[in-house]
Amino acid sequence: MPVPLFATSLARYHERLGRRLAEVAATGRYILGPQVEAFEREFAAYCGARHCIGVANGTDAITIALRALGVRPGDEVVVPSFTFYASVEAAVNAGATPVFCDIDPVTFCVTRETVEAAVTDRTRAIVAVDLFGWLPPLDELRDLGLPILEDAAQAHGALRDGRRSGTFGDAATFSFFPSKNLGALGDGGAIVTDSEEVAEIARRLRFHGSTDKVTYTEVGYNSRLDELQAAVLRELLPELDGWNDARRAAARAYSEKGLGDIPGMELPHFGDELEHVFHLFVVRHPEAEALEAALSERQVGARGYYRRPVHLQPAMEHHGGERLDLPGTAEAARTHLALPMGTALSEAQVDEVIAACASGST
Repeated sequence: MPVPLFATSLARYHERLGRRLAEVAATGRYILGPQVEAFEREFAAYCGARHCIGVANGTDAITIALRALGVRPGDEVVVPSFTFYASVEAAVNAGATPVFCDIDPVTFCVTRETVEAAVTDRTRAIVAVDLFGWLPPLDELRDLGLPILEDAAQAHGALRDGRRSGTFGDAATFSFFPSKNLGALGDGGAIVTDSEEVAEIARRLRFHGSTDKVTYTEVGYNSRLDELQAAVLRELLPELDGWNDARRAAARAYSEKGLGDIPGMELPHFGDELEHVFHLFVVRHPEAEALEAALSERQVGARGYYRRPVHLQPAMEHHGGERLDLPGTAEAARTHLALPMGTALSEAQVDEVIAACASGST
């Protein structure tokens, strides 16, 4: 039985989405119109934040948010290396120097200790990534007294102590890339914050540094969430909690059906019932690459996402390279493997993945 890595489909929503897109097309309003304004209100309310600023994609969201938090050329930003490249690329695009910190290889996230070890007197902000659907210890990071940008692109709707992802830092960023827990039908992103000042700056920066198309107070970006994608996101946002519940159910099925009993297999750190939203279901295995190859032979989707961490990427050589000692990052890069996950992952597919893992681990 073939099992895709992303076991999710929007097929049942196609008719509804088609109607919404047709309604927007009929209005003739495509840029920064009523759909964007409504989605910004609705997503801010969902997260529990005062402000939401829609932008073109999640990468721009990080760049704009860092600048709105006061990051200037020459400042340092602490950021993990075990993350998607955009988390670091966006900091560089904001003019900052990325300083790579290590992670806990069990949770795949930064810790207070790994971040504190990277802080210098030039540090202006910390980018804390909610990786694979799990939140790092954000409240502990706040104790360091530096602005925190929560990169929540992989954790839409996660809850910790009654608070949703996106509300633990001074600002947070989201991506609505189609594969995310809340995805659009193309690129899209957002910044959420409780700060009036951060929100005002972000709104200017997304529109060329202007609020009125006449006076330009910063050199900004052409980075706006468009009306069509906002309409799609408004239609799908009410489904998010149910989708996250389906992902958690699939994760429980993996555990209850014995995936963790396979020799060498280490399941994701789950936390409390609502904390993890399983954007990806990432296990650890001492022979992760060999297991990935074995699963591929059985047509079971599996992928190592960050085998080559960001500090070892060619474009980041002068910021990192082999001279950095990041043992948690190295271990996570070597041992992690994403297995099939999604809102439509069936029990039969879970059984197939477990059987393939058991066969591939022998």
